[in-house]
Amino acid sequence: MTGTRTPDAVFFDMDGLLVDTEPLWYEVERSIVTDLGGDWSQADSALLVGGSLDRTIAHILSVTGPVAEPSWVEDRLLGGMTERLRAGVPLQPGAKRLIGELTDAGVPLALVTSSQRQHMDAVLAMVGPGTFDATVCAADVTQVKPHPEPYLTASARLGVDPAHCVVLEDSLNGTLAGEAAGCAVVTVPSIAPVPDGPRRTVVASLTDVDLRFLGELRAAAG
Repeated sequence: MTGTRTPDAVFFDMDGLLVDTEPLWYEVERSIVTDLGGDWSQADSALLVGGSLDRTIAHILSVTGPVAEPSWVEDRLLGGMTERLRAGVPLQPGAKRLIGELTDAGVPLALVTSSQRQHMDAVLAMVGPGTFDATVCAADVTQVKPHPEPYLTASARLGVDPAHCVVLEDSLNGTLAGEAAGCAVVTVPSIAPVPDGPRRTVVASLTDVDLRFLGELRAAAG
């Protein structure tokens, strides 16, 4: 890479990328499945990283059998996660420093998540309501990741060209969504591995990411 150009915007995923919520999802999912008489593993949770609420409900009921209504499972998932998020959840290493660096440089930021609004609001209350210039959650789109709509929606809300933006993700679904939207993508895998690809950069941690690094990706994108 021969130079840097400041990204027009940087889009942060939430679960697993900004905050360490994947262990909390595992706790809630396992509790529900155990109560329904089934067995739940880390592999089950890994299958659902970056997916929709409906997909999680369907997988839980595929493990347990149709012993509960989907609406009951949904209420348990939403309530369990909201309770845990309000109790506090740690930011991923490097996240606070990176947000501060980008904010100081005047780079617009968006939080783009497939989670429900109540979960997003709980995280925003913790990190600070004014941290992000735009937010997109499951209720704001008709199709969640891996469809590009969430990132295209964020681009439209900020008035930026997605081709000049960088997405920060932890899951394959989110990575595919960012790529399909035309963004450069940096992936920090959480509990499920993400393979290398021609339009993505895989790193071990957000501690490996700074403004210059993102600017080089923006410059390479043209």
